[in-house]
Amino acid sequence: MKILIDTNVILDVLCNRADFVEDSLRVFKYCEADRIDGYISALSIPNIVYIMRKELDGERVKEILTALTSIFTVVDLRERDLLRAADWNFPDYEDALQAVCASRIKANYIVTRNIKDFKYSPVPAVKPSELFERI
Repeated sequence: MKILIDTNVILDVLCNRADFVEDSLRVFKYCEADRIDGYISALSIPNIVYIMRKELDGERVKEILTALTSIFTVVDLRERDLLRAADWNFPDYEDALQAVCASRIKANYIVTRNIKDFKYSPVPAVKPSELFERI
């Protein structure tokens, strides 16, 4: 199974968000154990760094990025992706980019807490907790 993980799910783990960390961490662990092929969009990286740099020094941020890239494959953004996302009927361009990346890599699911933001996605969106019902 191949999944693309939305930025917020990654931040649930990195920021230890109490209401969400347990299910999101389980997704991480399945990807780390190669039970699921986990992907993150290159778009997520600058957003993650922006949030982490508010509280962590550059060296710690680099360590976290190294750990993330050892667990997940980073999906590059291509010119065609940028244009394709602009054509899709999404209220939020960032979500459209996530969906375009998921579609290009032929992901089975986008794992996100914001299901409604992906209602126009060709790749179904599921919450971290719902992913395990579908495995």
